[in-house]
Amino acid sequence: MADTKQRILNAARELFAEQGVQRTSLREIAERLGISKPALYYHFASRDDLLRSIMKPLLDDAQAFVDQQEETQRDAPSGMDKRALLEGYFDFHYRHRRDVRLLLQELTTLSDLGLVELVIAWRRRVATLLIGPNPTLAEATKATIALGGLQDCTIEFAEVPQEELRKVSVDAAWGALGLEVIPPDENHSGHPVV
Repeated sequence: MADTKQRILNAARELFAEQGVQRTSLREIAERLGISKPALYYHFASRDDLLRSIMKPLLDDAQAFVDQQEETQRDAPSGMDKRALLEGYFDFHYRHRRDVRLLLQELTTLSDLGLVELVIAWRRRVATLLIGPNPTLAEATKATIALGGLQDCTIEFAEVPQEELRKVSVDAAWGALGLEVIPPDENHSGHPVV
C-alpha cells in the first residue's frame, strides 16, 4: 500500500516536472503506473491533494529546520553561528532541490494552495536569525539576496559535488550579507564568525 502511494508520488513528480501541474491529469499519472484511475483516487482525492503530498516533506523539513535554528539561537549565549546557519540552509535546499525546482516552476498553482506563503514565512524567520528583527532596507535586501542565492545555487549547479558547492555558495552568501570576517586562526571553529 505504502509502495503504491510512493510510486504515485514519484510518477506525479516526474510528470509535473516534465509538463507542468496544470497540464498533467490524474489519468496520465495512472497510465504511467499501469493502475486504474480509481486506484489512484484511493490514495489521493485530487491533483491538489497529490501536489500537497509531494510538497509536504519539504515543508515539514523547512519548519523543523527553522524551529531548530531558533531554538539554537535562544540557547546560544554568545549568539548565532551564522555560518552554520547558512550551511544548514544550503543543505536543506540541496536535499530538496527537485521539489524546490517544482515549487519555482509552479508558483501560481502552489500559491493558490497557500504553500508559497508558508515558504516565504519560514524564509523570513531565517533572515531574522541572520540580521535581526528590525533590519534596515539594505540589510533586508542583502539577506534576501544571500538566501535566494543559496537556494538558486542548489538548482543551477546540481552537478557540482555537494561539499564543493556548499563552500563556494556559503562564501558568496556571506559576502552578500556583508558580514565582518574574523580569520579562521582567531576562532576555534575554523569558520569565520561575526
